[in-house]
Amino acid sequence: MTTRPQLTFWQIWNMCFGFMGVQFGFALQNSNVSRIFQTLGASLDDIPILWIAAPLTGLLVQPIVGYFSDRTWGRLGRRRPYFLVGAILATLALFAMPNSPTLWFAAVVLWLLDASINISMEPFRAFVGDQLPPAQRASGYAMQSFFIGIGSVVASLLPWFLAQLGIANSAAPGAIPDTVKYAFYAGAIALFGAVAWTVLSTREYPPEALASFDTVPRTPSAPLQHARVRVAGMLWLTAGCAALLAVYLSRIDKQLYLLAGGILAYGVLQIAVSFSRSQNMFATIVADLQAMPITMRRLAVVQFFSWFALFAMWIYTTSAVTEVHFATKDTSSLAYNEGANWVGVLFAAYNGFAALAAIVIPWMTRRLGLRSSHLINLCLGGIGLLSFLWIRDPHWLLASMVGVGIAWASILSLPYALLSDSVPAKKMGVYMGIFNFFIVIPQLLAASVLGFLLKTFFANAPINALLIGGVSLIVAGLCTLRIKEI
Repeated sequence: MTTRPQLTFWQIWNMCFGFMGVQFGFALQNSNVSRIFQTLGASLDDIPILWIAAPLTGLLVQPIVGYFSDRTWGRLGRRRPYFLVGAILATLALFAMPNSPTLWFAAVVLWLLDASINISMEPFRAFVGDQLPPAQRASGYAMQSFFIGIGSVVASLLPWFLAQLGIANSAAPGAIPDTVKYAFYAGAIALFGAVAWTVLSTREYPPEALASFDTVPRTPSAPLQHARVRVAGMLWLTAGCAALLAVYLSRIDKQLYLLAGGILAYGVLQIAVSFSRSQNMFATIVADLQAMPITMRRLAVVQFFSWFALFAMWIYTTSAVTEVHFATKDTSSLAYNEGANWVGVLFAAYNGFAALAAIVIPWMTRRLGLRSSHLINLCLGGIGLLSFLWIRDPHWLLASMVGVGIAWASILSLPYALLSDSVPAKKMGVYMGIFNFFIVIPQLLAASVLGFLLKTFFANAPINALLIGGVSLIVAGLCTLRIKEI
């Protein structure tokens, strides 16, 4: 065969089903970790820095897993060994998280949980590019979005649903409620079971078959430009040192140390790689980063603004809704826990709407194209987040989540469809991992500057983080106009 054969609906279903399990872990993390941190004594100012584990592990893990999975072939195939290992580790972390005895123990478990989820998640993205012909990739990524939506709905609703069954939804100060504990236990079982289904029900093409399918022009791997990398590294290192000094002397928000430290670390990495003369993993990743296709470079800007908005929503929605719509900041109060549960319902709602949108998105792309569809969907998400500022009845926030859900489904599918058509099959994994940089970097930036922005310009009101997020999504949508479809 010289082209990938079309797969049936059920074959695509099986290959994407495991993503539902991965999303169980991701959704439980997104909708409950801020609650766990605050229960264990974290202040609102501490929440962004504690959340830094999530994007940072993705930044480190995904390109490494992509690099190795591109070079793996064994009894379980190319990507499936990573699905399985990540699922086992994530299952253990989900059991540990709600039993954290201290705040810092919970922060470490979040780091382990997110690393484990990323070990599974990155190969799932490359898996669709490996298995499906270009004409079916939008449908494949939309199927992933559908399962992400279903998994997120169930996982986000679990604490609320368990409370309806009479399980205790509040606990003594510093203790995690039973509703949250049992939700994490159920999520752990669901994650492992769903990933195991995909591992056992799918097969993969061997490397020689993938090479014969490749439609992207084959070009030699770009050599690492050592002098260019070294100069760039020195510039980033200098900028990082200057930023650290400025933060120290001005004594402004301590979270800005994170941003300055990230700039410095990137400079150090580039300098180290520039002195390497062997074709090692880090040199290969930096060389591929330099040689990114133009489509990927333009998508990076879209991803930046999209994920900055999402991270603002994930870390501040609980604080915003409990403070504005439930009128409390007391984490041990019944009103706070009811508000936190309602945030779980809202997160379930946007994921449910995303699952429905995933059914419509292939139809949109056939008629409007990938670019125009993504533009429309992101703008709807921006309007949804902005509406939090004038809606006061928490039940009406469900309407806001319609737009957010449509944007979420689009973010999880259309950029990957655009990307997979522009990169060679033999580098699908590593480029999907590098693409994750443009998901992680905006989250790192958000964790660094959102607290500072809120305190300096927005009266330290968490609701204004959703204002920033809404504007950011609309900007992301407008940036899609720069992308050309292949």
